Amino acid sequence: MTDPRPGAGTGPQRQLTLDLPHTPALGAEDFVVSECNRDAVDFINLWPDWPASAGILAGPTGSGKSHLGAIWCAITGAPSVPAAAITADSVPELLGNGTLLVEDAHAPGLDETALFHALNWAGEHGGHILITTRSWPSEWRLGLPDLVSRLKAAPLIELHEPDNMLLNLVLVKLFADRQLAVDTGLVDYLVNRMERSLAAAVLLVDRLDRQALEQKRRINRRLAAEILQSLHEGGA
Repeated sequence: MTDPRPGAGTGPQRQLTLDLPHTPALGAEDFVVSECNRDAVDFINLWPDWPASAGILAGPTGSGKSHLGAIWCAITGAPSVPAAAITADSVPELLGNGTLLVEDAHAPGLDETALFHALNWAGEHGGHILITTRSWPSEWRLGLPDLVSRLKAAPLIELHEPDNMLLNLVLVKLFADRQLAVDTGLVDYLVNRMERSLAAAVLLVDRLDRQALEQKRRINRRLAAEILQSLHEGGA
């Protein structure tokens, strides 16, 4: 049976890859590890030996939180639910197998009592909850002191914006997935000028591919400069 853990069976140089929408993939084999996400990957791999019954992944949009959550769900069988959808009555069913992924805890509509109930349930029954958020719990403006206390006890792992290494690897894979041959110089050119997010990398390669096909042009620095300028100006 294949081990669904991130990096399982690849030795000390574990390599995961990112979610790449052109070929949708949320498995461990589709995630790239870099310094900006290594702590989060290590935390996912540590399960079930977490130091607490809950853990929090915090990072900006496109940093890989949802993908890591999907990997954890594949490992644990945990259901995934938006934080705003949790109610106190739904907690026993959601945590039926002992694990639960709670996504976007920063978003409006959080039922603080319900989340507190879920965290208590996990602690009392030996379960685990993984929470994803774009901001730290201290920025959620929570009004329930007991929930604040529970969240403070949970390990908080921060995912950072993609670094050059990660963006480089993602661009190379995105081009390869589309069977597009580009030189390393062009990839470096893009990395140094693009918006620093994984979503931007996906959009950039898609625009380069489409524009090259529509205009029957090679993907080179001239075309890349045009696309980058268009994206900077908010062009469609």
